[in-house]
Amino acid sequence: MSEIEKFELEKNENIAKLGKNEKTKKIALDFLLESAKDKYTYNFSWMGRPIIAFPQDMIAMQELIWKVQPDLIIETGVAHGGSIVYYASLLELIGNNGLVVGIDIDIRKHNRDLIESHPMMKRIQLIEGPSTGKEIVDQVKQIAKTKKKIMVCLDSNHTHTHVLEELRQYAPLVTKESYCVVFDTAVEDMPIDYDWGPRKWGKGNNPKTAVWQYINETDNFEIDHSVHNKLLITVAPEGFLKRVK
Repeated sequence: MSEIEKFELEKNENIAKLGKNEKTKKIALDFLLESAKDKYTYNFSWMGRPIIAFPQDMIAMQELIWKVQPDLIIETGVAHGGSIVYYASLLELIGNNGLVVGIDIDIRKHNRDLIESHPMMKRIQLIEGPSTGKEIVDQVKQIAKTKKKIMVCLDSNHTHTHVLEELRQYAPLVTKESYCVVFDTAVEDMPIDYDWGPRKWGKGNNPKTAVWQYINETDNFEIDHSVHNKLLITVAPEGFLKRVK
């Protein structure tokens, strides 16, 4: 066994142990709950655009993107554009003809202007409209026809119904050995009385419950537990879905 193989074996053993360490997992969840009070995830940016994410999750996305080498990344939910700029910059480093398609029902002008003037815009296509609308889905499917390796990230409306429909529409576009990443599955792990304000999602009605239902509808995907086990601090526990068929 080579030194690299030994390192990978030890790493995988460590990840498996972390996944079974209930004390550490509770500490991670406590951090998520406490840091959310001060909008911790709003403190970070990538190449000038707010990314609104845990740095850990973005490192995980870098690992997956480098591993898969996709030439198309589809993301629902654009916000300030930090994540699509991040993904585009990784595709730029990979050096193929990679494209990031960002879909949002409302791309605000100030965000659109800054995204469209960004150096990474050359690898970005913005689509405004409802992500589950037929016209939008058909447009994305046409783009996907020209690509060989496809990854999907779902990060828009976090209700069960909406995420489940996004999974049904976009997950089939994911190529074998690539991923559909469903963000904010951590909503299910929050206290039942957590105050989500005017938002309609919460415990029992969120991306994780949609993932559970979708996984039962298809045998094409499996939850890659190794990703959230090694991260611990993540908004996407059980949200890293690997296409296996």
